[in-house]
Amino acid sequence: MSASPTLAIAPTASAGLDLARIRAEFPILRQRVHGKPLVYLDNAASAQRPKAVIDAISECYSTYYANIHRGVHLLSERSTAAYEGAREKVRAFLNAASVQEIIFTRNTTESINLVASSFGGSTVKTGDEIVITGMEHHSNIVPWQLLCERTGARLKVAPFTDAGELILDEYERLLDSGRVKLAAFVHLSNALGTLNPVQRMIELAHARGIPTLVDGAQSIPHVAVDVRALDCEFYAFSSHKIYGPSGVGVLYGKQALLEAMPPYQGGGDMIRLVTFEKTEYADLPNKFEAGTPNIAGVIGLGAALDWVNAIGLDAVAAHEHELLDYATAQLQEIPGLKIMGTARDKAALAAFTIQGIHPHDIGTILDREGVAIRAGHHCAQPVMQRYGVPATARASFAVYNTRDEVDALVKALWKVKELFE
Repeated sequence: MSASPTLAIAPTASAGLDLARIRAEFPILRQRVHGKPLVYLDNAASAQRPKAVIDAISECYSTYYANIHRGVHLLSERSTAAYEGAREKVRAFLNAASVQEIIFTRNTTESINLVASSFGGSTVKTGDEIVITGMEHHSNIVPWQLLCERTGARLKVAPFTDAGELILDEYERLLDSGRVKLAAFVHLSNALGTLNPVQRMIELAHARGIPTLVDGAQSIPHVAVDVRALDCEFYAFSSHKIYGPSGVGVLYGKQALLEAMPPYQGGGDMIRLVTFEKTEYADLPNKFEAGTPNIAGVIGLGAALDWVNAIGLDAVAAHEHELLDYATAQLQEIPGLKIMGTARDKAALAAFTIQGIHPHDIGTILDREGVAIRAGHHCAQPVMQRYGVPATARASFAVYNTRDEVDALVKALWKVKELFE
């Protein structure tokens, strides 16, 4: 295959979406990198923000920002209303039963750590077990390791196939020990793109009386999530994956469990009464939100969910699957390129290696061509060890990406091949 001339990125309609209009809402996409049109394919790390989110944050800081909940002046009342309004938007987006089940954190990582510290710390004892899968992000491994070190519990890992699919029989076998206190698993793998059968995984756990936590950091911008239909005990995600600002995370938890759990942190706003002898804690969700939160960030997340709802997740998913199919076919034409993760149920992410070329070299050369991807272990070192590689290159897609950008990626990868021949 010969290199084609440099092409400008020309959005076209896909899956019923007006991609030109969508892309126009992202100011950052208009720039050039090293003289080339920016092709941003690092969305699994962090998506970009539409103008609606940027404007919501700017409006907050420009017109009504103040600390929330305790102020009686107008700015505080407006900030509180906007902040709590965003909580209701999250509740509706997840179809949670109550806003009391929506806890704001810094990110998915903190949400999982909250559960490990509070729920795990109060229920897990020596000899107990936590079950996870082999495709977890470090954020759903390390908190449980820390819990096991503190309590004497053991971490059990369900394996996956060469294609990147969970071996469900092995997962079920691990649940049968009679000692499992929690099953925690990723909804969508950030390293492989695998969409796990979380509904079935939850059902299998519940059949044995085992509560579940779902790491939804990667799935939340790609698939509709209904926590009541899933019936999971906990669901965690980050704002920055779904076109919102960084520094904001969400933990959904069933109300009865959250009420029984001790606070994760102590300080302002999570209390009802403090004396030197004893503290009475606030009701949900305040009990788990100590101190001044990221007020403008939460409001920005609310704006991001409004923006996604206006497009529709079904349309987003259809467009991204179309891109993934197109990209997969193109990538497979490159000699020596191997895609890591070929699960039948997969979202818009392609991780790959090229024989004889380090992924960091691939990423560096692509950057000079204006193409932004991720190269490394993706905070999933056990996945890399499973495949016997130190790292992979990863192109991940969002609603604003186009076929022309896939072509730009493939053209740049052919240049990588030429440079190393």
